[in-house]
Amino acid sequence: MATNNTASGTPDLGRPQSASRAWFEPLMIVCLMLGSLIINRRRSYSITRPRKSRETSSENLLGWRDPEYDSEASSLRSRSPSPLQKPQQHVRGIPVESSDSNRFANHIHSRILQKYPFIIEMFYWALNFVAYAMTKKLAGIIYGRGGHHVTELAQENGINILKLEHDSILSIFFPIGEAQLQQFLLNNHKPIMTFFNQIYSLVHIPGTVAFLSWYYYAAPSHTTFAVARRTMTLGNFAAFIIFCFYPCMPPRLLPASFGFQDTVRQGNAESVWVGGANVNQLAAMPSLHFTYAFVISCTFFHHSGFLQLLQGQRTPGAGARSTLRMVGFMLMGVLYPLLVLTVIVATANHYYFDAVVATASVTLSLLCNRVWLLLLPAERLLFWALRVKKPVPTTGQRYGTGEEETNERVKVTVV
Repeated sequence: MATNNTASGTPDLGRPQSASRAWFEPLMIVCLMLGSLIINRRRSYSITRPRKSRETSSENLLGWRDPEYDSEASSLRSRSPSPLQKPQQHVRGIPVESSDSNRFANHIHSRILQKYPFIIEMFYWALNFVAYAMTKKLAGIIYGRGGHHVTELAQENGINILKLEHDSILSIFFPIGEAQLQQFLLNNHKPIMTFFNQIYSLVHIPGTVAFLSWYYYAAPSHTTFAVARRTMTLGNFAAFIIFCFYPCMPPRLLPASFGFQDTVRQGNAESVWVGGANVNQLAAMPSLHFTYAFVISCTFFHHSGFLQLLQGQRTPGAGARSTLRMVGFMLMGVLYPLLVLTVIVATANHYYFDAVVATASVTLSLLCNRVWLLLLPAERLLFWALRVKKPVPTTGQRYGTGEEETNERVKVTVV
């Protein structure tokens, strides 16, 4: 099926992403980050007024249990440790000595973090981007210099995925080919393709940042938020490893004989998040777009309260409209990943199988997400080296489960 041509003979692929992407997308991320810092700030805390000495005693500073780690890390051994003492904690049953950074609570950078604890989440995602940027270089190192062999291998892997989907017994699960779907939309629903082109970048970085910002605020506790964040991060790193050892060319870069069109990047109108020297163009398998979408989908289902209802529990903050809230979040949990899947396939950026592998990696990441807790000693050492106190998360404060209530309920948890 051929696409419609313009007067110049160029296929009409729908409008690409706006040329304003160079400044609009970074501005969107900055606005989301600043909004997150403000919304998730600690409202009862003042940066300019340091805590009184009695408020910075070891008992008060250590008298709350970090809700992200209270199920994995044991309480500190000493009730009132000396400033030079290194508390011992157990991570997955392993005793680990860690440095106490609470003495730095009155340092200006500590007070800024206490006021705006979401800064920590921004730091974690910066580390994720650094790890992603390294996958392109590592793949080149693994498969030789110059990148030519990597490109050939990535093309072969992409073609093999198409054969697996449509020329094997698995074809019953993929009745509509990727190229067929794209050509159908280009010929019959051009406005929809234009819409997909416009939102391709927005469903990845900006959309994911918006989700994390919202869930940091909306989750009933930081423990709940941390499960989603750790799962997404582990899914990231699982994908990074696959990118290094299994380079895969996206459909849009395959030879023209396969019938794919690069609808997003026409006229060099690509997103700033999918172009540039640090972006790995041969990293189609698995799809990070769908990795994030599936984590978000699972979170929506959990946040809807449906699973808790089946268990006879009641979610914090549920009101008279809980049924409407439940249905709304469940619908988003179904429709959002379907939208993302359609977008990434219709724009020839991914194969169906990329989403299948992403689903499997997210499922395993959810089951194994606590593996990140093994890095707690390194995190505490970093805070100590920077002379900064780890901030208390504000997640759950609108339900009365933030810092203030936590300190009241577990006034003395150090044993």
